[in-house]
Amino acid sequence: MNSYGRIFRISIFGESHGFSIGIVVDGCPPGIPLLTDDFTQDFSRRKSGAKGTTLRHEEDIPEIVSGVFNNKTTGAPIAILFKNTNMRSHDYSGFKEVPRPGHADFVAMRKFDGYNDYRGGGHFSGRLTLALVAAGVIAKKVIQPVQINARLVEAGGNTDIEKAIDQATKQKDSIGGIVECITTKVPVGLGEPFFDSVESIISHLVFSIPAIKGIEFGAGFAAAAMKGSEHNDPVISKDGKTATNHSGGINGGITNGNDIVFRVVVKPTSSTHQKQRTINLKTGEMVDLEIEGRHDTCIASRVPVIVEAVAAIVLADLFLLEHRVAGGVK
Repeated sequence: MNSYGRIFRISIFGESHGFSIGIVVDGCPPGIPLLTDDFTQDFSRRKSGAKGTTLRHEEDIPEIVSGVFNNKTTGAPIAILFKNTNMRSHDYSGFKEVPRPGHADFVAMRKFDGYNDYRGGGHFSGRLTLALVAAGVIAKKVIQPVQINARLVEAGGNTDIEKAIDQATKQKDSIGGIVECITTKVPVGLGEPFFDSVESIISHLVFSIPAIKGIEFGAGFAAAAMKGSEHNDPVISKDGKTATNHSGGINGGITNGNDIVFRVVVKPTSSTHQKQRTINLKTGEMVDLEIEGRHDTCIASRVPVIVEAVAAIVLADLFLLEHRVAGGVK
């Protein structure tokens, strides 16, 4: 559905070309300082405008409509609204009958019997990740002093990200990338074995980000080529500190006190200026499709702050489940 979490619970709403998008954050502890300006830094990291990003510019001004009084959270649900102002819906008028390869056009139409808002991808759009980042700003306050930092480490198979974007732009195509996320100052004991392992629930929310196609923790897939003696992380202190961190800070589904380290794969933006083949659902004939509009050459460059946000949301829920709040353990 469109909600996630047990105590720190989020509900996302809106469509890319609708009146607005937004998020409701329930379960946030009272008394946490929250100003509109607190969102500025993370929003600027997600914004378009940098090389290889879409030309659609939205102001992304958060309208906090509930849950905050005198610049402090009240404990009631926090609702945040963002108005959409810069739409070019005519760019999408033909996709109801001619679905774009790689997009959700076809599955959305089938699942919702054709009633879905297909403009700009509707509810499936990356535009809604702004709402995730907003919830992440709040979550980061809940989990202090834990720190989360994500960065794009590779684009188009190249660690020279600027060069890769320049090349894709010249080719009028798109590229994907790899984002690495490192969370520090994590306490021991968050998470549960099996179905609520920290890997499971981080993965759950990471895959809510459009374009994510893979995830690995610690050594990840490289562990398949390692021996057990190489992969094991020797414990070197009573607080659980290990000499290496091939497990990515998690053992048995539970945080072990070391940094949580994971990497995600971001697929290339499906909309490119290359000619593609697809079916016309009305005629049943295969047709050439040239997608107009404003699209990211490398959407991965805007993903790190979104990955940070979802990691923070997961940890905020885990902290509250363990009766931890900002400032210590209750």
